[in-house]
Amino acid sequence: MSAAVRFELHDTIGVITLDRPANRNSMTPELLDAFGEAVARARAVAELRCLVITGSGTTFSAGADFKSVLQREEGAGQAPHEKSFAMYQPFLSVLDVAPPVIGALNGHAVGGGFGLAMCCDLRIGARGAKYGANFTRLGLAPGMAISYLLPRLIGVSRAAELLFTGRLVDGEEAERLGLLSAAVPADEVLPRAMELAVAIAASAPAAVRETKRALYRGLGWDPRGAAYLESFAQAESVASADAAEGIAALLEKREPRFTGR
Repeated sequence: MSAAVRFELHDTIGVITLDRPANRNSMTPELLDAFGEAVARARAVAELRCLVITGSGTTFSAGADFKSVLQREEGAGQAPHEKSFAMYQPFLSVLDVAPPVIGALNGHAVGGGFGLAMCCDLRIGARGAKYGANFTRLGLAPGMAISYLLPRLIGVSRAAELLFTGRLVDGEEAERLGLLSAAVPADEVLPRAMELAVAIAASAPAAVRETKRALYRGLGWDPRGAAYLESFAQAESVASADAAEGIAALLEKREPRFTGR
C-alpha cells in the first residue's frame, strides 16, 4: 500500500491513517487510491469490530487539493458529473464498512474531508480545529453528500446557515451542534477514539453490526445516492467563473469577488 495512507490492525480494531501531513491530507489521486485500498483491506478482516479513521499532522483532511485536480478521470468519455462523483468514491467507500466507524478528527476537516468525517458513525474532534464545508466561498456547489448529511446531523436551519455562508466552526461549537461526540485537546483525540472503539469491540459483534444496519435502514440512509445527485451541480459550478475566482482567492489568501457567472 502507498505510504499516503496506513492501515493497522490492533486486535479487533482497525486504524486507517491519512499520512500526507505536508499536503494537509488533501484529496490527491495518490491519497484517494491508497484510501480506497485501505478501506478494502479493513473490510476483508473478518474479525474487525470497529474501524478508526484519523490523520497525521495538524489536519484530518483539507478536502480537495486546489493545486492538483478537482475531478477524476476514470475512463474515456466520462461526463463532467461522473468526474466530480469519482473524486468522492474512495471516501464514500467508508459507507460499506459493516462494523462501526469512528472519525478521530485530529485536526481541521474541511470540504471533502468534512464529508469523510460525516460518513463515519461517530466523531471525536480537536477543540482548536476547524470543521465545515466552505464550498460556497469557493464558488462551488457541495459534494461528498454534505448537503444530505449535514441537515440530518444538526438540523436544517443550522445546516443551511453553515452551507450558505461557508462558515467553519471550531471543535467546541461542533460538539454543541452535535457534529462531534466530544471535543478534546488534539493530542487526546486518537486515545479517546480508541477508548470508544474498545468499548464498542467489547459488545457482541454480530449484534453491533445488525444494530448499525437497522439504525441506517430506519433513516432511509443513502449518502452515496445523494453524492451522485450533488455531482451534477458541482460539475457545473466547477466550470464557472465564480469557481475560478473563489479558488484563486483561496490560493492568494484574499476575499473572493463573485459575479454570479
